[in-house]
Amino acid sequence: MKPVRLVAALALFAAAGASAQNLCPDKNLNYWQAFPPGGESDISARHQQVVLKKKCPAIDTVVQYKAGGGGAILWSSANTLPADGLNVYGINLPHVVLQPLEGQVQYKTEDLAPVFWYHYTPDALVVPEQSPFRTFADFLKAAQANPGKFNLAGSALNSANHAAHERLNGGFKIKTTYVPYKGTGDLANAVLGAQVDGALTYTVFAINNKQRVRALAVAMAQRHPLLPDVPTFKELGVDWVDGAMRGIAVPKSTPPDVKKRLSDLFASLNADPEMKELAAKSGFELINVGVEQMDAFMKERAAVYGETAKMMGLGVKKP
Repeated sequence: MKPVRLVAALALFAAAGASAQNLCPDKNLNYWQAFPPGGESDISARHQQVVLKKKCPAIDTVVQYKAGGGGAILWSSANTLPADGLNVYGINLPHVVLQPLEGQVQYKTEDLAPVFWYHYTPDALVVPEQSPFRTFADFLKAAQANPGKFNLAGSALNSANHAAHERLNGGFKIKTTYVPYKGTGDLANAVLGAQVDGALTYTVFAINNKQRVRALAVAMAQRHPLLPDVPTFKELGVDWVDGAMRGIAVPKSTPPDVKKRLSDLFASLNADPEMKELAAKSGFELINVGVEQMDAFMKERAAVYGETAKMMGLGVKKP
């Protein structure tokens, strides 16, 4: 299986240097979320809410939720939001590439208008603290001996977690069952209560629940500094470095100058020392992809996730 890689160009994108004060909206910003409260998208939105208030004290960021369908409920209706620069919504990769390939959602990738990608969270395999699996080797041995026995939770169908599950099975030649939840906030109780055997989730979940879950492996080039005892999948023999990317988007009819202003505004948030500290504590890896790089970036990501889609059997006509 050829690994899916994060493009090296991510490290080269620089945050815009415009003054945040000049970029501030003149009214409150409505920030729509595609997943329920408590997950990584919500945590990152709350981080942005704090830093945006510091930079734009005259306005509030109002976080609102329209969750369901692994994000598809919001993304299918996003273009009905006012294109006024006061309505932005959260967007995720690879979700918005994989879901349309399945053909069961009411939007296409090109219907969406991302203006800034701000971070990614590496994939992680975790098990409840009370699990008998102390190491990845323990888990692998049991999964090889018992095909189909173990259930692994994840956030949504045709999502980053779903893709990670397929990579786990394919890379290590095992068979486990994927159990989708609405979002990380919803799967938390199932994992913490040992209702499932584990989860394909993100380093953020592993870090924020260190006392209640045990991370067995992470999909990073090097070990995470907040999880120093957890091996990477590369160390375990599978060249797997990936995760979920998060960004903001606007209704497609939003004027280009407004898209640029919002892109620069969120870039200024990423450049703020407080944001960097909040991200590091939570396990978010900051990236900066603005409107100038967006077309090339989305084209490259679509090509990469096309490989993942084949692995998942998406976009293949049934006989």
